[in-house]
Amino acid sequence: QLQASGGGLVQAGGSLRLSCAASGRTFSNYAIGWFRQAPGKEREFVAAISRGGTRTTYADSVKGRFTASRDNADNTVYLQMNSLKPEDTAVYYCGARFTVTGATPATEYAYWGRGTLVTVSS
Repeated sequence: QLQASGGGLVQAGGSLRLSCAASGRTFSNYAIGWFRQAPGKEREFVAAISRGGTRTTYADSVKGRFTASRDNADNTVYLQMNSLKPEDTAVYYCGARFTVTGATPATEYAYWGRGTLVTVSS
C-alpha cells in the first residue's frame, strides 16, 4: 500500500516536498515513479527512482527543479520540488514497479497510492 502526502498550496517559485510511504511489502524491491494528473489531462510521468536509489529519471518539464530520493530503511520516497510553476498544479501520485529501475509509462506500475494535491498560484 502506498500513500502520497505533502501537497498543498504554494506560490510560484516556492518549494514543496512530497512523500510516498509504503507498507505491506519489501519496499526496497520496488522502483518508484511519480506521476501527476491535472484536471482534464492524462496522467503524466514526472520522475522515477530505482529500487536502490542510485538511478533517477525526470521528465524534461521538471528536470533541474525536482529531485527524487528514497530512504529504504524508512520505506519512504521523496520528491523535492523547487522553483514551482503554476503549470505544476496537479494531483501527484506515486506508483511501485517490481523491478530495478523505474519507467515512464504509468502502465508499467502495478501499485498506486492515493494522490496528493499540489496547487501553485501565480
